[in-house]
Amino acid sequence: MVRQSEGLVMTVLLLGLLIFLGGHSVRIVAEPWRTVQVARWGPLAWKGAFTLVALVGFALIVWGYGLAREQTSVLWEPPFWGRHLTALLTVVSFVLFAAAKVPGNHVKAAVGHPMVLGVQLWAAAHLVANGTVAAVVLFGAFLVWSVVDFASARRRDRAAGTRYPAGTLRGDALAVIGGLVVWALFAFLLHGWLIGVRPFG
Repeated sequence: MVRQSEGLVMTVLLLGLLIFLGGHSVRIVAEPWRTVQVARWGPLAWKGAFTLVALVGFALIVWGYGLAREQTSVLWEPPFWGRHLTALLTVVSFVLFAAAKVPGNHVKAAVGHPMVLGVQLWAAAHLVANGTVAAVVLFGAFLVWSVVDFASARRRDRAAGTRYPAGTLRGDALAVIGGLVVWALFAFLLHGWLIGVRPFG
């Protein structure tokens, strides 16, 4: 009975991952098709449909992981230092998230796609601190996707000769401060409210 329940909740999680990451993988596997669809639908309609698909997938991920977290088997016990390393890595990941949105910073100028690098760190950090099957499925899927997506995005940049604006100290400061503020808000307030887990008690 427990196994059947575990299978059902894992199905919800896997379906959410398939929808969410599948939608975010269109440019990786079908860039010409995407270009045709954007032209056919129009940019606004395409973005609207993409956003709807992403929201459905995200909702299923949150719901499925919330159910599966308490029911799936434990593969390993996280090390005692895992929480500290996770906190450090997620701080860096939130700075990378901010760097993706703040214009004129050295991180974006250097790597082009700091958001995807931030996802890599976020996923790796959570794998360190969580040893359940559900965690490995969730964060492992995001880690694999982000590695593949980053390589694909950089390949498109090279093919298109894309160059990002040079960074400035002001842009760097805004990215770091913005990332730290959002990280603190999420770590100390929103994580417990949305996910049901308080990283710092």
